[in-house]
Amino acid sequence: MPNATTALDAALAYADAHLEESLGRLTEIVRIKSISTDPAYKAEVQRAADWVVAELETQGFEASARATPGHPVVIGHNLAGNGPHVVFYAHYDVQPVDPLELWNTDPFEPTLVKQPDGETHIVARGTSDDKGQLLTFLEACRAWKATAGSLPLKVTVLSEGEEETGGKSLPAVLEAARAELDADIALICGTDLWTRQTPAIVAMLRGLVGEEIEITCASHDLHSGMYGNTARNPIQVLADIIASLRNPDGSVAIEGFYDDVKELPAEIADLWKRLPYDEAAFLANAGLSSSAGEQGRTVLEQTRARPTCEINGITGGYTGEGFKTVIPAKASAKISFRLVSEMDPVKIRAAFRKHVQDRLPPDATVTFAEHGGSPAVTVPHDGPLLRKAAAALQDEWGNETAIIGSGGSIPVAGQFKSILGLDTLLIGFALGDDRIHSPNEKYNLSSFHKGIRSWIRILAALAD
Repeated sequence: MPNATTALDAALAYADAHLEESLGRLTEIVRIKSISTDPAYKAEVQRAADWVVAELETQGFEASARATPGHPVVIGHNLAGNGPHVVFYAHYDVQPVDPLELWNTDPFEPTLVKQPDGETHIVARGTSDDKGQLLTFLEACRAWKATAGSLPLKVTVLSEGEEETGGKSLPAVLEAARAELDADIALICGTDLWTRQTPAIVAMLRGLVGEEIEITCASHDLHSGMYGNTARNPIQVLADIIASLRNPDGSVAIEGFYDDVKELPAEIADLWKRLPYDEAAFLANAGLSSSAGEQGRTVLEQTRARPTCEINGITGGYTGEGFKTVIPAKASAKISFRLVSEMDPVKIRAAFRKHVQDRLPPDATVTFAEHGGSPAVTVPHDGPLLRKAAAALQDEWGNETAIIGSGGSIPVAGQFKSILGLDTLLIGFALGDDRIHSPNEKYNLSSFHKGIRSWIRILAALAD
């Protein structure tokens, strides 16, 4: 048996034999109430950062908690190995636990709950998002160090304490640490398995453009009996503009919107057809029966690989109890766009604003407010490191790795690309029913155990 295989088997066996100890360390960090959004827990967030630093130091990392205007960012280096340099990211802060009365157990006292199907849930705040995911990687590093004496490649661990509050301090830290974060690829652990037995790598993250528009017509609110018919109604103007954003086939009607949108690579499109996915169940989970998006596209394509235009809120006129016969002077809407592939947020914002301005009737004016913008992040599907990681995951789980897109946006992946020039592999072991951000958050024991084993295999594969 080749030495590399022997070393891998030894690390995997160590993880199996020391799972209880790994659970003990997960229990320690989960008990720390690192709620980043509440100033009352500032000391607890610092304590969690110090815990991560101490844990890294026990494994031979050179680690420190970097001070920021908000909460610390932990950076730890273990660069003694050969092969490529990877930067691993997961966050150590958590969401508030409210409403507390809906928890079945103490949210900061991890509880093992046996399920009828034989699975065990680790129930507590942060078990899935994201302390359990963070620990899968740290425990994988521990297994390698304990059995081989060193990691199989160069590893930097980066963990922040503000992810749940927007990660405002992280970009400046990345800028300041660009030289020491010069690596080959980034790894983020904060995503889901495709199914309980199917691993996944998220290779596409949609970007985002947020816009708020306000339509003004008259100089003040008007009596609808005196001015009805003759006065321009901004709610009607807004409604007409909103209605014009979509074509009858569900596609977005803004000129040039699809100019830079690319089709899925044939290989990935074929893979998606093979993935276990129940469109009807996905829609039924939201109380829906049919897709309203682009006709001719699957639900999976619509939610993970196609751009969107959505109305997130509308305000105008009298909305209180009872009735008020008024023609309002103003009406507003919040509208967002999810972007894919090569779409430019600046270009999409400009196209949207032109679309609105071109449809303004006499006596109507518009103002725009920008609410953020970021491009999509895409990792080449044929990249050698992605292929190695996918093969390693398949070896562990026994099923083909799903190379998927995410409907959401993960800002840190974009920051890794724009600031550090790093592509990112998003690999996680959570499940859609983990109740993250909600009472009774849980992480499956199998997710934790096999997550550790998965990272052991991935580190070996990337080192090859």
